[in-house]
Amino acid sequence: MYKSLIRPLLFAFDAERIHHISFKLIKIARILGMSPLLRMMFSVDDPALEREVCGLRFKNPVGLAAGFDKDARLYRELSNFGFGFIEIGTLTPKAQAGNPKKRLFRLRPDQAIINRMGFNNEGVYQAVERLKHNKSVLVGGNIGKNKNTPNQLAAKDYLICFDVLFKYVDYFVVNVSSPNTPGLRELQEKEPLMKLLRELKRENSKLSAENNLQERPILLKIAPDLNEDQLLDIIQIIEESELDGIIATNTTVARSKLKSDNMLVEEKGGLSGKPLRDRSTEVIRFIVEHRKKKFAIIGVGGIHSPEDAVEKLQAGADLIQIWTGFVYEGPGLVKSINRKLLQST
Repeated sequence: MYKSLIRPLLFAFDAERIHHISFKLIKIARILGMSPLLRMMFSVDDPALEREVCGLRFKNPVGLAAGFDKDARLYRELSNFGFGFIEIGTLTPKAQAGNPKKRLFRLRPDQAIINRMGFNNEGVYQAVERLKHNKSVLVGGNIGKNKNTPNQLAAKDYLICFDVLFKYVDYFVVNVSSPNTPGLRELQEKEPLMKLLRELKRENSKLSAENNLQERPILLKIAPDLNEDQLLDIIQIIEESELDGIIATNTTVARSKLKSDNMLVEEKGGLSGKPLRDRSTEVIRFIVEHRKKKFAIIGVGGIHSPEDAVEKLQAGADLIQIWTGFVYEGPGLVKSINRKLLQST
């Protein structure tokens, strides 16, 4: 029903506008008391789906990737669609509007999306007020720097977000791989990245001791456009800094073998969806083959079917996330993946 009736209606509108309209509809569904019905329709509850990763217990391995619920507005409502965890953000210390519109584009023949949103969000302090009401959803906090913060001061922005969110998220994701904030990907280079991660690790220990809470797992989100030498550097950094894991991968700036209209293909920004599937899986396999000690891997990129999800997990991912697949395939995708995983156990 989603593909034949709902998606054509949604896709008749501008992509960013319908995203906000969809949020309003999901809120209305909650107000009307439909949350139990949605959970019944889309959730698959089975102990066989549970995963323990980074010391956290996930009720299933399928998460919603960052970028969908940037400001933690609907994390509880979205969990009703069967997700095992929700990642909010990317959040920055100060609110920022992001890049000028139009900045979100559907590439329908490729079942892909190009975005150049630019970390548009209301700021970490607004998001944390909503997270204070969370009682049951496992939430990850994806953090970044403000556009106007120079790279030499970037660590300060990440630390502010880390401090504010520490009590209210279950894990952190350090986003240095978005292609839509000028200069951000330079932070993936070995020296600045090692410095940033060490500062966050120190802050993690400090806040844990001060609040009598467990340290929060910290994962690094990386770009799919890194070459093998850069990936080897990333692996070494993860191991030397004793970081908890990697999210592979963010969106790509590559535009090879796309079927969509050239005017769309040439839009600047990060590409997500089916064209990213193979590359993100390649990155996961490379990491698994070359790491010297085990750390967590969350696989994301091009998951549009249960088979895509299984491929990521078989490549070595401990958990997976969807975003563009959720848009194109609908909420039934989460249920289909979890049912497929149960059949495989």
